[in-house]
Amino acid sequence: MAQIPLEELFADPAITQVQISPDGSKIGYIAPLEGVKNVFVQDLETGETRPVTKDTGRGILYYGWLYNGDLVYIQDKDGDENWRLYRVSPEGGEPLLLTPGEGVQARPARISPEHPDEILVALNDRDPRYHDLYRVNVKTGERTLVLENPGFVQILADEHFRPRLAYRQTDEGGGELFVYEEGAWKPFLSWGLEDDLTTRPLSVRGDDLYLFSSIGRDTAALVKKNLKTGEETLLAEDPDYDLTQYAAGGDTFLFHPRKKAPEAVGVMRDRLSWIVLDESLKPDFERLASELAGDFYVGSRDLEDQTWVVYETDDDRPGRYWLYDRKEKTLRPLGEAYPWLLEYELAETRPIRYRARDGRVIEGYLTLPPGREAKNLPAVILPHGGPWWRDGWGFDPWAQWLANRGFAVLQPNFRGSTGYGKDHLNAGNKEWGGKMQDDLSDGVRWLIEEGIADPERVAIMGGSYGGYATLAGLAFTPELYAAGVDLVGPSNLFTFIESIPPYWKPMLALFYHRVGHPEKDKELLRERSPLFSADRIEAPLLIGQGKNDPRVKREESLQIVEALKKRGKPVEYVEYPDEGHGFMRFENRLDFFRRAEEFLKRHLGV
Repeated sequence: MAQIPLEELFADPAITQVQISPDGSKIGYIAPLEGVKNVFVQDLETGETRPVTKDTGRGILYYGWLYNGDLVYIQDKDGDENWRLYRVSPEGGEPLLLTPGEGVQARPARISPEHPDEILVALNDRDPRYHDLYRVNVKTGERTLVLENPGFVQILADEHFRPRLAYRQTDEGGGELFVYEEGAWKPFLSWGLEDDLTTRPLSVRGDDLYLFSSIGRDTAALVKKNLKTGEETLLAEDPDYDLTQYAAGGDTFLFHPRKKAPEAVGVMRDRLSWIVLDESLKPDFERLASELAGDFYVGSRDLEDQTWVVYETDDDRPGRYWLYDRKEKTLRPLGEAYPWLLEYELAETRPIRYRARDGRVIEGYLTLPPGREAKNLPAVILPHGGPWWRDGWGFDPWAQWLANRGFAVLQPNFRGSTGYGKDHLNAGNKEWGGKMQDDLSDGVRWLIEEGIADPERVAIMGGSYGGYATLAGLAFTPELYAAGVDLVGPSNLFTFIESIPPYWKPMLALFYHRVGHPEKDKELLRERSPLFSADRIEAPLLIGQGKNDPRVKREESLQIVEALKKRGKPVEYVEYPDEGHGFMRFENRLDFFRRAEEFLKRHLGV
């Protein structure tokens, strides 16, 4: 099996985030320009392609079309997550800054065909904790305050940019929705802690609210609720899995701007499935399912809903983009995300299940080295971040890298993960480093009992919560792991909770009830903080950190590095001055994974 160079595995995609313009004449996408991610536009008739931004720094991570044919994108400074919003013409030229600069975070809130030259933006310029709503003219940059935020996590507006609904988290960890009527907020719907991460508003159209709700059921269903009468209608549900708005490949909640009701919703079981609500779309979904071998996502559509951009992802093939013509039912290839990887043999990823020590079924994914017997292999446990997220099926560069180097890779959706209903999610409450960690440990033991993993050559690696789980694994179960690799993982739960960004303050109850309260749960947080068990760590540890990370501050890494060095423990630390919560620059990503590869090979004897 040929070894895939890291430069190819962790390169920026050749093409990503492909979106069609509202009039259907062009596509936009992000691609490297002289090694930096920029926005490009291609004319679909002539094929003419040009970059419309020319950033030379951190690159552009997210963009979108406006209904007047312009584009907007957001950009922060070296990972600080104080996003600024810019408008740029599809012809290129100088971008126009639409929002304030230093220390203010912009969140695009809504665009609408009803207001093609405007965008609704949420800004925390008045109070860093709360985002007020502004209407912004994208031609002139003029901003008009729509509504001051009195203390909500989120405010939703309708297609006419009128504030209609707001979400607030309660002190008990539940949620409340309020309707805006006659200049005042009136209570509309509330739920408790057990439903909070599986119940959330999605969109307001007219007088109807569409939301995911687990109230009165275990899994998140799609529900319509009238804002005036409160009448509720169940639109779609799955008895075993939550319906989803996003998955790793793209949006999984389809709602065309000219429709009055949602058209399809996704559910990630072992693989992505679609529940099609609009009868007129069923032939299209059937056609796509018959033509595409991988899971597919409808990335964007023109205003006439005749041309779709479709993204297809497979486990052993990188993602690719298609243009789908609804009238002709034809697919036209637009580009491969990583065309240079097609010459290599990539690994298959299969769904697995095992039982945790208390009998709970843990689902996840196993990726094995191609062409090798699945016996007595070195293995890496790869817990996802969040932790209120889940791994899904599809192409994963981390898993492919490790499998290509001869490792078995296990990605468990431990308790506390979303997607499996509120019982599985809430079983992780105050179980950071506890039963959530036990689920990972039981995954290691499952690999060993199946004969897949060599018990002397198992490592754990992850980012964010996965980084915390790496530190916890080495500190709380030192007998299981031969090495650990942590990216931006918290080591001290006290300082982690104390230092969250100001715009997370309205969600403090989330951390208090699901992680622990610094005063009420003092002993628990101390017990579950890897920093205070640093003396138990024996396995070598590699830590990577972004200097500007606003979520997991660099002090989280520095604390445990200092503690380990004082005790003479083997630890390597690398910090990137121009990164935040994750490594976005190609050169930094390549540097870290080179270090990680050499580290794992050295300590697992590969």
